[in-house]
Amino acid sequence: MTHTVVDSPVGPLTLVAHRGALSGLYMTDQRHRPAQETFGPEDAAPFGEVEAQLAQYFAGERTSFDLEVDLIGTPFQRMVWQALCDIPYGETVSYGELAARLGRPTAARAVGLANGKNPISIVVPCHRVVGSTGDLTGYGGGLARKRHLLDFERGAHPALLPL
Repeated sequence: MTHTVVDSPVGPLTLVAHRGALSGLYMTDQRHRPAQETFGPEDAAPFGEVEAQLAQYFAGERTSFDLEVDLIGTPFQRMVWQALCDIPYGETVSYGELAARLGRPTAARAVGLANGKNPISIVVPCHRVVGSTGDLTGYGGGLARKRHLLDFERGAHPALLPL
């Protein structure tokens, strides 16, 4: 494992690589963020493409990511995280809708728990999942960041967050 920290409009992002693939993208004070010492030594070398694609995303030039990722979690979590990647840029779905798409219509709560433990925020767009009424509910990076990312994707292009 290696890591690096990059600046972004939503604050510093800690990128973590496992076996050369992106395995973590964590925001400051993110819920379920592993302990810093588990990220391994700091080394920016494996993250050139990740940094380039994040820069393109935040410049409004990229709507999806094409990166090698290593999603470390249970089979159910990985299934949810993969489904997150199918939510179109600028759109949202509810936890219940996502559960139904997975063929588990009664598993909205389990989908929410898996969504909350997504280790690769932004790239695996867990911010695109909202409550059944469309309200913003829960986000490991905080609701202000979730609102910022959704507004950005909907074309509002908000300024830097005051973090």
